[in-house]
Amino acid sequence: MVLNPLFLLKLKNKMLTNPIILEDLENITSNKIINWERFRNKTILITGASGFLPSYLVYSLLYLNHKDSNFKIKVIGLVRNLGKATIKFKDFIQYSNFRLVENNLMHEISINEKIDFIIHAASQASPVFYKTDPVGTLMPNIVGSIHLLQLAIKNKVEGFLFFSSGEVYGLTENISMPINENDYGYSDPTQVRSCYGESKRMGENLCVCYAHQHHVPAKIVRPFHTYGPGCSLDDGRVFADFVKNITLNEDINMNSDGQATRAFCYISDATIGFLKILLNGKIAEPYNVGSPYETKIIELAEILVSLYPEKKLKVKKLATRDDLNYVKSPINRSCPDISKLKNLGWEYTISIQVGFKRMVESYNY
Repeated sequence: MVLNPLFLLKLKNKMLTNPIILEDLENITSNKIINWERFRNKTILITGASGFLPSYLVYSLLYLNHKDSNFKIKVIGLVRNLGKATIKFKDFIQYSNFRLVENNLMHEISINEKIDFIIHAASQASPVFYKTDPVGTLMPNIVGSIHLLQLAIKNKVEGFLFFSSGEVYGLTENISMPINENDYGYSDPTQVRSCYGESKRMGENLCVCYAHQHHVPAKIVRPFHTYGPGCSLDDGRVFADFVKNITLNEDINMNSDGQATRAFCYISDATIGFLKILLNGKIAEPYNVGSPYETKIIELAEILVSLYPEKKLKVKKLATRDDLNYVKSPINRSCPDISKLKNLGWEYTISIQVGFKRMVESYNY
């Protein structure tokens, strides 16, 4: 969806000025499957607020206030590093309906005002951290989840959303694709890389137990590979590496045979799914969020190169990855069954060609 130029001019110097992101926010907040009235006059706590996925939730909710000042939505962003987050949200710091709170989730959360919704998205999702900081990767999903679920009880929240991951399914070679929410493969808890997937499993179980014992209205989202503007080009995941290559006018260097498959979902589609599950998902149940289409890594590289023929870039195959801190995923195929989410009215709308073009272009602003 393209923004009205006059509306874009009105927003200039008041909030985000990246036209790609603004178009995404207009697309998200105009979606009819979300009952936006549920957020009117509400306070939403979002952990990991400066991260790639949760930052789009912050933007979307605050964007509603810009479209209609009577929404009066208040967003509290919980972050590990207040300095970095302040830079990330520099266009919003001046507003009374948004504030940042520094907390690494290892300690109880001290917020005195009434909270209506909690979105727990704090987690180190980049494979780079799985080897360099596995403890810091797993703790927010376990200890942090306990603190937030206790806060949910105290505030009698209307909704609680836990960001899990498609990695909870483990190795699924013997499971037919796509993977539905009841399919589980093998996960080795003695491997350092399992810090992410195993802690997400524990976080999910905490949500289920608190829903059962304390009636916390906790819902679970399992995002698969989500991409788009705002993702750090040093993220460590393969799609970010490829986009970085295109942005810097570099050939794409393949560090594998590229036959592994992933399902890539654009950030605006995913954000709509997250909010729909928060409001209308079943309590204590997980929902896959992602693209229903598998794409080989080599195919993604070729698609990105083909989007910019004028750059005359090539896809080159190298022997191994030279990043010693990167822990390779053992998962060769990954594609979600999104039937459960589609039953809530959600649709996958942004093709991989359109989405990655938007992602690349967003770094020009």
